[in-house]
Amino acid sequence: MVLPAPGQRLVETIRPDPVPGPGQVRLAVLACAVCRTDLHVVDGDLPFRGPVVPGHEIVGRVEATGPGVTRLALGDRVGVAWLGHACGHCTYCLRERENLCDEPAFTGWTRDGGYASHVLADAAFCFPLPEDESPEGLDDVHLAPLLCAGLIGWRAWRAAGGRAPGEPAVDLRELGLYGFGAAAHLLTQLAVHLGVRVHAFTRADDSAAQAFALRLGATWAGASDDAPPVELDAAILFAPAGELVPLALQRVRKGGRVVCGGIHMTDIPSFPYAWLWEEREVVSVANLTRRDGREFLAVARKVPLQVQAATWPLAQANEALQALRGGTLTGAAVLVP
Repeated sequence: MVLPAPGQRLVETIRPDPVPGPGQVRLAVLACAVCRTDLHVVDGDLPFRGPVVPGHEIVGRVEATGPGVTRLALGDRVGVAWLGHACGHCTYCLRERENLCDEPAFTGWTRDGGYASHVLADAAFCFPLPEDESPEGLDDVHLAPLLCAGLIGWRAWRAAGGRAPGEPAVDLRELGLYGFGAAAHLLTQLAVHLGVRVHAFTRADDSAAQAFALRLGATWAGASDDAPPVELDAAILFAPAGELVPLALQRVRKGGRVVCGGIHMTDIPSFPYAWLWEEREVVSVANLTRRDGREFLAVARKVPLQVQAATWPLAQANEALQALRGGTLTGAAVLVP
């Protein structure tokens, strides 16, 4: 499914199977989740880099390997995420911050992604996945959302001061989540499992999302401009709405942090300095690293995450994107070729 130009519908296109180059593998796509970042690519919120196949939450099976590939074998089940390549030699890569690489490639934006039957990926940026029949395994559909909704949620969680299972307790007891979609529904379960109270903020009329949050263990759910019952230690914004930043700042305690988790956000309106004062912070998370992937996938094998996913055939990718755009999804949408 090819995006020919921003703002246009994806077009079903038949191409020859791609041939992997040095260090690459060709994957037969088993499932690809639909992400809000895909919407930003399709709608032109991100700079258009030419016709592209979207999709960056890919579960696939290695079908062919290029020269120099040794860490993966034919038949391996792997995951592919948003960061598809990093240069390895810029200042950021050398400081283990490859998410900020000066010469990156992004799956489904600067290179073709997973809204397809087959995709090429750098072997070094593929995550080995357990097989379905293993005790710790998930099927393809329910694994796919972990590869961005899960990963960016994990990076945002760490930026907010969250801990991993087995780490000492931290000063994060009350967490606000703005925008209750695929990422928030996974992060809520992790936070509750680790003893953090979650407060879910949604659109005022989205009673279904509020009820969903409460079913997953959230302590409170309400509208974005509502006041939660307690001050928050931190808030994470998954909704791409800049006007939420001042609202969240008013809800966090002194020394609290507001984490912006999206790749795109509308402009943040001006607000009184008093809302930021007393050492409150506003930070963003950008992309992800392979370390994030390894950490989170290991955590996902320990924490019993219930992944809410609705499946769509690949040919209905436009309809799946529209469902996400219209806010009618509960959890994640997943395309299955």
